[in-house]
Amino acid sequence: MKPVKLLLAALMLLGSTGAAALDSDTLQKVEVKADNSRADLPNGMVIYSGRVRITQGTLLINADELRAEATDDKVVTTLIASGSPATYQQMLENGKLAEAQANEIRYDIQKRILTLKGKAEMRQSGSLVQGDSIQYDLEKQMLVAEGSEDEQITTIFQPAEADLKSLTEPKGEKQGETQQ
Repeated sequence: MKPVKLLLAALMLLGSTGAAALDSDTLQKVEVKADNSRADLPNGMVIYSGRVRITQGTLLINADELRAEATDDKVVTTLIASGSPATYQQMLENGKLAEAQANEIRYDIQKRILTLKGKAEMRQSGSLVQGDSIQYDLEKQMLVAEGSEDEQITTIFQPAEADLKSLTEPKGEKQGETQQ
């Protein structure tokens, strides 16, 4: 029973990782659904497998398998979601949806580092970062994307809403004025 409580505590931390994530998510219950679960207490591991779905407020993780690794004193240190792909999504404070997917999504709780490996993608508001691996340090808000031997990284930036508005206004018109 303790490993499940440790996993739930760890998932709550995952839901509260970024300052940009909805604060209200951390106050919501954590629900884990899976076809199977097993605990390896001597090795400090809980494994959920088969159609794994974790929710907490707007946080949603889908994976084929979720592993929670703990230290000898039962503190969860790492969460690893794997799938083809494993997916993550969460609403941010700005009302935008952040999404990520990869063959493996690893979260180091103490270091607060999210690592996506294998066909990794992060998306928000139409902007995209793709690569073989993406590492995001939540504390420092630093992102490192790496390509593979066969493929470079791809980054697509969408212009800010203010930039989009100025691009769509007809030339010669100022806001509030009309041409006659």
